[in-house]
Amino acid sequence: MNHLSDPVLMRQDAVSIFQAGISAADPYQAVKRYLTPELLGDYTKVYLIAFGKAACAMAQAAQEIIPADRLAGKGIAVTNYENVTDIDNVDVIGAAHPLPDASGLKATQMIAGRIGNAKENELVLALISGGGSALIPYPSGRITLQDKIVSTDLLLACGATINQINCVRKHLSQLKGGGLARIAAPAHLHALILSDVLGDDLSSIASGPTVADNTTYADAIDIFKTKGVWEQVPNNVRQHLEQGMLGNIAETPKPGDDVFKNTGHTLIGSNSISVNAMLQAAKNLGYDRGLYSDCLNGEARNEAEKMIIHAKALTLNKPIALLAGGETTVTLKGNGRGGRNQEMALAFAIAAEQHDLSNNWVFLSGGTDGRDGPTDAAGGMVDQQTLKRMKQAGVNPIELLENNDSYTALKSSNDLVITGATGTNVADLQILLIRPEPKTQQNETRMPKVGNAD
Repeated sequence: MNHLSDPVLMRQDAVSIFQAGISAADPYQAVKRYLTPELLGDYTKVYLIAFGKAACAMAQAAQEIIPADRLAGKGIAVTNYENVTDIDNVDVIGAAHPLPDASGLKATQMIAGRIGNAKENELVLALISGGGSALIPYPSGRITLQDKIVSTDLLLACGATINQINCVRKHLSQLKGGGLARIAAPAHLHALILSDVLGDDLSSIASGPTVADNTTYADAIDIFKTKGVWEQVPNNVRQHLEQGMLGNIAETPKPGDDVFKNTGHTLIGSNSISVNAMLQAAKNLGYDRGLYSDCLNGEARNEAEKMIIHAKALTLNKPIALLAGGETTVTLKGNGRGGRNQEMALAFAIAAEQHDLSNNWVFLSGGTDGRDGPTDAAGGMVDQQTLKRMKQAGVNPIELLENNDSYTALKSSNDLVITGATGTNVADLQILLIRPEPKTQQNETRMPKVGNAD
């Protein structure tokens, strides 16, 4: 049997292609490539700070490059608990994601206190990666950490986009939306950035702590109102945003502000780089390749159906890999567990049956950080037998989808993809492998082990 025609090996290929995308976003190697002697210049001291899901790997690389006698004390790295590792001469602090916690607040206060002492002939080197928004909470005014948690939770649950969530975060924080640059001035500031945002908008990555912000307090209020949750927003947050809109609280730094005159940035990794790596991996495995989308967004279940409709319209003469990168959303209506990638995978399996996607196929959707929503899974991988396995396990996939309980559904069919924390984050990747073989030639086969939960 040709290796591309074996459903088990197709699943293994999907995992290999996914791993190629993750490897292309390796934060340690990216910092090694871009942190040059020219960038370090002749500054008398370098303040090393890192935050995000890739903070440890990035800080490790940086401290190996920066001469010890030029470091302004120990560096600070703030990352999610799963990615915490010890680094010489760096204080590593674990914090919560996607909802902030007290540990993240304490770490952010340390960062602000450290870089607030930086002088004009010194460099603040900021290593920024996805997840930074939640990991470095620094509430403004009378806003409490709990106020920020409630506000973030409301936005996550109502299907707000990452840009909408970041707009609000910038206007509730002393650090985001250019706040870090404001604190670091008059020192020089350079950020090495690993992007988890589609289009690589620097003002959106970790809510843009080192770049100018074009959004306003009025925009933040409008987001809450448009999503229909303004009345549920904590009083301190509502009052802060309203006072900001009235001009009684300073806006975030805008383009042209003097705080940015000594600020620079280098983009060292992104979702598009990972998608290109997947395209090459698929070619190496013998698939015809097709870029489905390099900016996939929208409601996860709707995007799954659109991808199926696109696949059905193709004329297939040989196995093909349709690849995508992006970040979908989920509007919560139930109380189940799962993330956007698991929901997309479950919705794909259901819609594939409804639309009679007849060719043999495997679909994987996963987060490059290894964590999809509040679960231990990176995402899900489904095939033509997924719904059958779920029903044999006694679960109703449609009911579970409606309850946003994709984790339970995929676990029952052994279709969770579990990688563990990857130490990087460049949003999500999707892989659809299809081979032009009639259903009648399919054979039942054992499932490969892809790291499922016990």
